[in-house]
Amino acid sequence: MDNYIFGIRTVLEAIKAGKEIDKIIVSSDIKGILINELFAEIKKQKINFQYVPIEKINKITKNNHQGVIAYISPIQYYNLEEVLETLAENDIVPLFIILDQITDVRNFGAITRTCECANINAIIIPKQGSVRITEDAIKTSAGALFNMPVCQVDNLTDTVLLLKQYNYQIVAATEKTDTLIYDCDFTKPTAIIMGSEEFGISKQLLKNSDSIVKIPIFGKTESLNVSVSTAIVIYEAIRQRNVKSGNKL
Repeated sequence: MDNYIFGIRTVLEAIKAGKEIDKIIVSSDIKGILINELFAEIKKQKINFQYVPIEKINKITKNNHQGVIAYISPIQYYNLEEVLETLAENDIVPLFIILDQITDVRNFGAITRTCECANINAIIIPKQGSVRITEDAIKTSAGALFNMPVCQVDNLTDTVLLLKQYNYQIVAATEKTDTLIYDCDFTKPTAIIMGSEEFGISKQLLKNSDSIVKIPIFGKTESLNVSVSTAIVIYEAIRQRNVKSGNKL
């Protein structure tokens, strides 16, 4: 069941209390002084919100919602800069996964499960245009979301530039290249960008990538599921790192 709260004052106080809010839906005909205060707080905290017909809100709850419902995240997000600083202080060669425009809950859950099994340092997702972490996502991840650092950021392009300041290489995985994943050096501090199956990786992120690589496809099907693709790229990175360190897989 979705974890949500409703009512203008309730949602406003939840935001001020620092609750992790994934998304807010608001009736398209809502008015009033208190709603203006809510919108000011939404803008200040850069929370994803959407106008919807009042009928949609009525279907979600029959209680006195006042035209506002907020979905609460079941996990606590990590601060990316704090993660970067912690990793920089330790003898670790970080590996991040950046998910661009991935909205499918099951794909996200499967990716998270792989990332946790592979000991990926963090998953990075944008606040806008990304998956909303629900109980279904946690179930699909087999509970890995409780143990996997997820960083939610305002803008992926700005995040990529920040990672470059910390000397991370940015690797974009897409079929629109001739370079195979095996020809990329994953033994450096790396952030791998994976795009949605529908839209791929945005042009701006591709432009700011240091390397663009692909998984070889030998059959007639043109592409792999994004969660499968992510797993393949991650374990190629792990293979390379184990070879370099002299460990056997």
